[in-house]
Amino acid sequence: MPARADLERLKSLIRDVPDFPKPGIVFKDITPLLASPREWAAALDEMAGWFAGNKPDLIAAPEARGFLVGAPIGERLGCGFVPMRKPGKLPWHTRRTSYDVEYGRDTLEVHSDAIPRGARVAIVDDVLALGGTIGAVARLVEESGGTVTGLGVLLELTFLKGRERLKNYDVRSLLQY
Repeated sequence: MPARADLERLKSLIRDVPDFPKPGIVFKDITPLLASPREWAAALDEMAGWFAGNKPDLIAAPEARGFLVGAPIGERLGCGFVPMRKPGKLPWHTRRTSYDVEYGRDTLEVHSDAIPRGARVAIVDDVLALGGTIGAVARLVEESGGTVTGLGVLLELTFLKGRERLKNYDVRSLLQY
């Protein structure tokens, strides 16, 4: 785990945006962190380290900010990347699942052949809020015949208790709010 001062530096690069995407929501904007190459690389290195000992075959992540986390972690671990997309964005046969988010309902799809039976899959995303999105990714992995080896997020909104919905998984978060 990074030193407390390093975590505070990473936290200082997360911007609060009140009333986005609707009134009452305080959005955690990671774009200042993305713009800081040293700190962004350190965050990705730390997250990749969570999965290194349990070598996954694939990294799965939801659209869109999850891609920013998942693809570089897959590259660091030398494994493939599986995008989970909004409906109608994938050009092949898909599996789909719907789930609740903080401000409504959403759906994700994955190519039906993206996760081979028995594949070991680590799931990553930028934020853990209610747990709906990352839980939906886990369902799609398991419905495809894969095994979830762990869940990792850049930041966790602990007051929303999303981790409680994910009790069957090893969940890690770099920054907690």
